[in-house]
Amino acid sequence: MKISEAESIVMEVLWRQHPLAAEEVVAALAEAQQWQEATVKTLLNRLLKKGAIDAEKEGRRYLYTPVLRREDWVLEESQGLLERLFDGRVAPLVAHFSQHRKLSRKDVAELRKLLEELDP
Repeated sequence: MKISEAESIVMEVLWRQHPLAAEEVVAALAEAQQWQEATVKTLLNRLLKKGAIDAEKEGRRYLYTPVLRREDWVLEESQGLLERLFDGRVAPLVAHFSQHRKLSRKDVAELRKLLEELDP
């Protein structure tokens, strides 16, 4: 399921806490995004149409809950990135980051640990 960058920002709010009403999503985004309420409602409606979230009527308002799991979205996005930019390979991705963005000692240690776990 493809969701836009703006939609993913709304999803992050719902992944952290749900169910939420539209005005609660607006409030959660107020400081960081400063989006108008209409913008947030448009994004919520797009996410509903895509099946990424569900809405349950409570009185005169709707409460929104994610259907798309964050883990599933991250997996799909990361696989797409690998395919588009690195021919599906992880090593060139790591090499790219090591050349263009200094890896911290912690990053290197975590990568070594992962490699040891993968290589029996």
